[in-house]
Amino acid sequence: MNHDFQFNSRRSCVLATRGMVATSQPLAAQAGLRILQEGGNAADAAVAAAAMLCVVEPVSNGLGGDMFALYFDAKSRRVHALNGSGRAPKAASIAELKARGHAAMPRFSGAAVTVPGAVRGWESLLTRFGSVPLARLLAPAIETAERGFGVSEWIGASWALGVDKLLRRPGFSPGEPEGPEQPSGQELLLNGRAPGPGELMKLPELARVLRGIALAGADYIYTGLFARKLSEHVRKYGGWITPEDMSLHESTWETPLATDYRGVTLYECPPNGQGLAAILAFNLARGFELGQMDEASRVHCMIECMRLAFADAQRFVCDPAFAEIPLRELCAEDYATRRRALISEQAAVKVEAGDPLGGLDTVYLSVIDGEGNACSFIQSNYMGMGTGLVVPGTGVSLQNRGALFSLDETHPNALEGGKRPYHTIMPALTTREGELHACFGIMGGHMQPQAHFQVLSAMVDLGLNPQQALDRPRWQLAASEPGLGAQEPGGRVLVEEGMALDTLEALRKCGHQLREFRGFERIHFGGGQVILRENGLLVGGSDSRKDGCAAGW
Repeated sequence: MNHDFQFNSRRSCVLATRGMVATSQPLAAQAGLRILQEGGNAADAAVAAAAMLCVVEPVSNGLGGDMFALYFDAKSRRVHALNGSGRAPKAASIAELKARGHAAMPRFSGAAVTVPGAVRGWESLLTRFGSVPLARLLAPAIETAERGFGVSEWIGASWALGVDKLLRRPGFSPGEPEGPEQPSGQELLLNGRAPGPGELMKLPELARVLRGIALAGADYIYTGLFARKLSEHVRKYGGWITPEDMSLHESTWETPLATDYRGVTLYECPPNGQGLAAILAFNLARGFELGQMDEASRVHCMIECMRLAFADAQRFVCDPAFAEIPLRELCAEDYATRRRALISEQAAVKVEAGDPLGGLDTVYLSVIDGEGNACSFIQSNYMGMGTGLVVPGTGVSLQNRGALFSLDETHPNALEGGKRPYHTIMPALTTREGELHACFGIMGGHMQPQAHFQVLSAMVDLGLNPQQALDRPRWQLAASEPGLGAQEPGGRVLVEEGMALDTLEALRKCGHQLREFRGFERIHFGGGQVILRENGLLVGGSDSRKDGCAAGW
């Protein structure tokens, strides 16, 4: 098979009237579409597709990860936000990690494992909006895990990157405990190696777990034998999770953040998710005529908006149950006006958070059903297969969301028992005059708010259709590193191969430090899905940077 990851798209939009599913893997899109065709709604189809993604794209998500969703209820015309992220175990301790020699959160040890929230999140979504029994929704994923599926080029390449982590090979990550000699990561490998493109992969252990969930519901994960196995395994690798931590976990329904931008209302999940960064970026951009600018000026302006938005997000995003977040003040127009004044024709050298009170891998899916309900759904293990720790006998890899906590006791996002960490995954949804406009998301760590900004702006400011908006070359601030200014560490702007040379030259003259990404590296710019609802049609686009598709009927 061809290993040339150039992502050259020749796709047109997919059009349908009765329902559509768009996601990063064709089998998952088909699983969701089948549920719609059999009478299920957007919530039902989302769970069916999400379960299938756990099987066919385990390099990016799984039963050991987290989820968030935005749901547009067509009857009430209201948008609901579901937080399906897990919390740190009660015994989590900054002092203990520092005593072990850690100056920052370890990324791949048991200490980085928070309680996985995905499966309880599925249940919460279905309890409120679903209409189809869970067992029926999981059937396609169970069958695929048992019978096997073909591994694609992109998934095969990503799988190979996780082998050292799954096998806990010495030196795979300095400072991480190696644990037992025979790690259970073997369950996600083929004879000790990653399956290659074009090979058939079966996951029988994962199929058994899915069958257990189909019979017992989410409690199969959060109580009993599975919870005990997970807890014991995490503690072997330096973590703290107990069966009690598992049994106490629950999802939460929250009020979404919203802002108006040129006639559409953008909805994002509130903190502990980073949707705030996208909201702030659009609030800043509202003061500029992006659609009237040349390409270089528009990109420069958007980068500068994003620098300021990220500075505030990294300062304030945390678990609101543990610290007060001044969301009203941060999202106010007078604050945006003050911050907007900091943007000039030159790249900012240093960027800091404002004072509103004083003056790396994920899967995303979009579903719209025939009644006009929409589910914007995102699910992730964070860094590839998360920690690389796999619950023995289950094929379930565990997330490393705890790696995003701070070990600075004074920071709002400091590690603390029972607390949710800063979360990168974020679904999005837009309405126009109260009616559903678009259901979309773009995965990829700290790229996500930046991609929401770029893709939605392309549709609203430039009038592009979903596929055109997704195919455009993207830029990215490496916001996970310290410093956002152009001359600071981490302030470099990553640009995707394909951006016009005159635009790149103009950006350099503005002071931006650029680095171009080519080939497979371009996956760092995220993979997105968009379904637009207009003129009685569903118009779907699917990112050429991944394997997926939009499927409608």
